[in-house]
Amino acid sequence: MSFVTSTPAADGAAAIAHFSGRLSYETDASDVHADLAAGEPGIVVVDSRGDESWRQGRIRGAVHLPTSEIADRAASMIPRHVTVVTYCWGPGCNGATRAALEFARLGYAVKEMIGGFEYWTREGFPVETDDGVERRPVDPLTAPVGSITCDC
Repeated sequence: MSFVTSTPAADGAAAIAHFSGRLSYETDASDVHADLAAGEPGIVVVDSRGDESWRQGRIRGAVHLPTSEIADRAASMIPRHVTVVTYCWGPGCNGATRAALEFARLGYAVKEMIGGFEYWTREGFPVETDDGVERRPVDPLTAPVGSITCDC
């Protein structure tokens, strides 16, 4: 018996609803980088990690707003008309999910950046620290070494 087909795949309409829904809630590091590099308006990237993590490295241009402070500070820091993109450490951390939930509760349009800071860094995108901006080597398991886009 097949592990893959023992539970049948969803029919077309259900599959479309599911995958469209996921894209309504999630984005990835490559798409965020492309929009930031193109200067796309209407997107604010929020780093929901704590102070020590922020100092260790962050997405250039991100707003630092730890999850525990979103309810009290978001309205004074983040315009209502933007789409908020939250990130935390990586796929093993649900901090970006909790941050996205807080923004949603406040009525913001919000998406979670899957992969978080880990995949941002592993894909070779610029990392800002208090000492400046750096790029770390591309991990060939996350992006083509000769390009900083996942090409998908």
